[in-house]
Amino acid sequence: MKKKRLGKQKGRLVDAEALIEVQKLLTNMPRRKDMLIEALHLIQDKYHFLSAKHVVALAHEMKLAQAEVFEVATFYHHFDVIKENETPPPPLTIRVCESISCEMAGAKELTDTLKQDLGEQIRIQAVPCVGRCMHAPVAVVGKNPVDQASPKSVREAVEKKAVYPKIPDFITFSQYQKSGGYELFQDCVSGKQDSESLINELKNSDLRGLGGAGFPAGSKWEIVRKFPGPRLLAVNIDEGEPGTFKDRYYLETDPHRFLEGSLIAAWAVGIDEIYIYLRDEYATGREILLREIEELQVAFPNVLPKFHLRRGAGAYVCGEESAMIESIEGKRGIPRLRPPYVAEVGLFGRPTLEHNMETLHWVRDIVEKGAELFSSHGRRGRKCLRAFSVSGRVQKPGVHLAPAGISIRELIDEFCNGMLPGHTFYGYFPGGASGGILPASLGDLPLDFDTLQEHGCFIGSAAVIVFSEQDKARKLALNAMRFFEHESCGQCTPCRAGTAKAVPLMETETWNQPLLEELSRTMEDASICGLGQAAPNPLRSVMKYFPEEV
Repeated sequence: MKKKRLGKQKGRLVDAEALIEVQKLLTNMPRRKDMLIEALHLIQDKYHFLSAKHVVALAHEMKLAQAEVFEVATFYHHFDVIKENETPPPPLTIRVCESISCEMAGAKELTDTLKQDLGEQIRIQAVPCVGRCMHAPVAVVGKNPVDQASPKSVREAVEKKAVYPKIPDFITFSQYQKSGGYELFQDCVSGKQDSESLINELKNSDLRGLGGAGFPAGSKWEIVRKFPGPRLLAVNIDEGEPGTFKDRYYLETDPHRFLEGSLIAAWAVGIDEIYIYLRDEYATGREILLREIEELQVAFPNVLPKFHLRRGAGAYVCGEESAMIESIEGKRGIPRLRPPYVAEVGLFGRPTLEHNMETLHWVRDIVEKGAELFSSHGRRGRKCLRAFSVSGRVQKPGVHLAPAGISIRELIDEFCNGMLPGHTFYGYFPGGASGGILPASLGDLPLDFDTLQEHGCFIGSAAVIVFSEQDKARKLALNAMRFFEHESCGQCTPCRAGTAKAVPLMETETWNQPLLEELSRTMEDASICGLGQAAPNPLRSVMKYFPEEV
């Protein structure tokens, strides 16, 4: 019997040249598992794809199994993993958003034209929402978004090699300081503020989590503070919900307001490190944060918690707090089963305060101006202000700060300058693709948390998409379901298979409504996270409120 030779390496061998290339890219990066996605980004940015030899070299350099690196890289849409026998993509990719608002604005026709004109030299991809719905249709040339895109404007961006975004005007650190910025934070660390009083002020303001869940912010701070340290703060700026762009708007105009809110939260709760998880589509926001956090660290040495800026990689499910935490840890963004909850066992197993960026944006105003000023706004018995991301068939789309409890008709008339010429209000998504669809006949309902559930909808992150009689609700619901199918993480069968089964059923001329309802009930009852649970909302809304279309 032959003896097995010991010490023979199994699997792919490490390519020496690829290893040197990876080591150069990772020069200043710790070789920890939680840095895996950041390392993959560096390779993707440099070479525009992930070759098999670079994946193997990265696994060797980070002392991880090749399979582990491969499974993470293939989970995220923005990583192009190319096998040895496959042809790499062209150096330049143009991504055309084909989510709801962009589809209404002609994105499919734009994609088809670009494929005919540029498809031989450049990769043209139809992609989910890129967070610029107010500028629909949108194409992203490299990392540079082209708003109100046309074949001509996209070609011009390509010819000018405008593949990186321009940094817009925003309130810089020095400008923010001149308006009293960071005075409240300095009062906190110097002992002029009391943490319990500050948390009570937040509770009295009725500020709720503005990422969609709506959990009272002050109560969340109180809960996390009770668990033994060390504690962490995770700031969620992965707003992938079609129709949502308020976080990007605030990030690109007034970034220090949420940064100061983060620092105040860290002080009040007793947090040592802050992790900011940012959508990969928000290249402009990343450049702003890198620049401004450095200014902040210079201005306040030795008193700041440690900041970590992490990029997502194109996975809508990472907007769910536990999936985001998995991603920050360098894993596939798959939602966790709960309990335990993130507040107790979160990032790296530590108690974690997780917040949407906009929630932290309001902290300074509430503490400085008083809870009553913030909570005094509202209509129809509701309290507080809401930042509505409005897109679709209105004359003035954008982020509109309006009182909670406002109706969609009031929002359109008072803030959006009415409907587009030639369009009559027909229906709306009150909370993005997952928030369901309501008809114009229910256009006087108050828009806020807990007001739309009885109608099979919810406000979520206040992503309002308005459509007219020139649109079909069933077509928009199909767009939403295709999005959910594309973005399902695949962990649970009800969501993975349910969304895939729903799409062809919704593509038929006449819907099999009993079967679709049975499928919807299964997804709602048995899916692990909110993606699968909310995916049926648009199709159910069409069957309930637009029966003539199905």
